[in-house]
Amino acid sequence: MPINADLEISRAQHSTTFGNDADPFSLILQSLKLGLVDGYAGLHLSSNAQDIIFGTPSLIKAKVSLGNIKKDYVNIAVHGHVPLLSQKIVEWAKKLEKEAKKVGAKGINVVGVCCSGHEVLMRYGISMVAHILDAELPIVTGALEAMVVDTQCIYPSLQDVADCYHTKIITTMLAKMPKALHIPFSVQNADEMAKRIVLEAIKNFKNRHENVFIPKQSNEIISGFSVETIISLLKNLDKKDPLEPLLNSIVKGDIQGISAIVGCRNIKVDDSYIEKLVKILLRNDVLVLTTGCIAYVAGEKGLLKPEAKKFCKGLKLFLEKLEKVNKVSLPCVWHMGSCVDNSRIEVLVNLIANKLDVDIPELPIIACAPSWTTEKALAIGFWALALGITTLFNPPLPFTKNLEKILTEELERVIGSKVLFADTPEKAAKIMLDHIKKKRNLLLQNTS
Repeated sequence: MPINADLEISRAQHSTTFGNDADPFSLILQSLKLGLVDGYAGLHLSSNAQDIIFGTPSLIKAKVSLGNIKKDYVNIAVHGHVPLLSQKIVEWAKKLEKEAKKVGAKGINVVGVCCSGHEVLMRYGISMVAHILDAELPIVTGALEAMVVDTQCIYPSLQDVADCYHTKIITTMLAKMPKALHIPFSVQNADEMAKRIVLEAIKNFKNRHENVFIPKQSNEIISGFSVETIISLLKNLDKKDPLEPLLNSIVKGDIQGISAIVGCRNIKVDDSYIEKLVKILLRNDVLVLTTGCIAYVAGEKGLLKPEAKKFCKGLKLFLEKLEKVNKVSLPCVWHMGSCVDNSRIEVLVNLIANKLDVDIPELPIIACAPSWTTEKALAIGFWALALGITTLFNPPLPFTKNLEKILTEELERVIGSKVLFADTPEKAAKIMLDHIKKKRNLLLQNTS
């Protein structure tokens, strides 16, 4: 693998500079390998399997925010990262509507939290009510009968909050917690356990207290931007060569570049960082791709609906052409799914690189994790670096000065990408736009 060989050479060249004990290049090499394994054996494998089993997402309207909890319904929140579980909850909620009406409810309302929510949002238009840091808030409304959790991004505080309300926290897999109801879920017993979970929520409806407060706000979004959907939209502009209209818009300057804004939500980073960053990029005609909890924030801030095109100029013209031939309304921030669906972004980037016959580092593309938290976010970031996509992290990575120097200065010379940091959205936007402009100018020179 070229990355391996190049980094081994660079490690030998810098061993005297950094000292053999630290061996920072060895650490970075292992991180890039981990990123590649996570990207292809984790993200790609998961997204592909889910598309085969549950169907490839297509354009769909949905809603985000707490206002999507319904007062007179049995409300069930699916939270975590296992799509089979959320899929089965949605399926059995439909089958057990009559049971819910028997206890006085109008029906069953399934809502999403974190990446489980994105999976059913992308395919069925199921509303989302929270990202990872907001997960307690649906409970606080007093109208949530059950929150079903699985393996990841599950904070133990959920049960502490639920103790103050009637909500049942139902654990199903690894993320167990004291006092929660545990109903073991697996592929073999998926239907049986999903049915049991929904019935538990229905049974709990009678225990709801009178003091219910549900915010009225509910933001509409447009989701479902799988690569297949994007190509299908572009085909109506050019059937023989769907990517050509997109590339022409980049060459003309209607679209200055592409940015992937992805990752977790970090309690140290305010939502306004994400909102301001995305808006600045849009004002500079950068097409934004988003996934996971960042996508939820973008939706809450009104950036996943067609009206957000007011922030763009050239990008708006491109999107209006797409709208006209496809007879649909499109946003300027494309929601591509959950955390694992970052693989969709990589597929699109590779299609563009292959079409232009250039390497990924030569493209006017940049990634950003504006409020990363978990190890998986770091692994995905290093996958992007290994692919040759420069990536901005906030907060800064917890690395030594030696490692930081290599990542921010030396790495680009070896594999064409590097790490960037910025503690404000204005700084982040400037750094990202400068990078896009530099790469765009070089691309135009090399392809003219």
